[in-house]
Amino acid sequence: SRIMTRCDLPLVSEAFGTPLYYTNIRKCLITGYFMHVGYREEKGGVYLTVKDRQKVTLHPSTCLDSRPDWVMYHEFVLTKKNFIRTVTDVRGEWLVELAPHYYDLRNFPDGNAKYELERIYRRRENKKRKNKKARS
Repeated sequence: SRIMTRCDLPLVSEAFGTPLYYTNIRKCLITGYFMHVGYREEKGGVYLTVKDRQKVTLHPSTCLDSRPDWVMYHEFVLTKKNFIRTVTDVRGEWLVELAPHYYDLRNFPDGNAKYELERIYRRRENKKRKNKKARS
């Protein structure tokens, strides 16, 4: 809070325990770790890192109780297998919203992640059109 006060930034936060509290923390993390994202392949627990498309699995120490479609990771661990560790689930919509420069589809490799991002971009465009029509 001292840094925020010194920089004349408003202290804005959700109350602990509200549904948006942890969501906002994960969104904050994705603004810095937008390049550390994996997308789950259709089969098994295999993920592909989004840009360089390396096959990875969640490290055995990971505490996630599900296998979400999108994950953000802190560490890429190389042993006999490629693992990602210190993982949390994220939403594809957040990637498009918070790091559009990185998730620009013109520079994105083909694959399931690109297909899903295309769907997200289409939904956003449709929503914008509907909101524009509603205002007219």
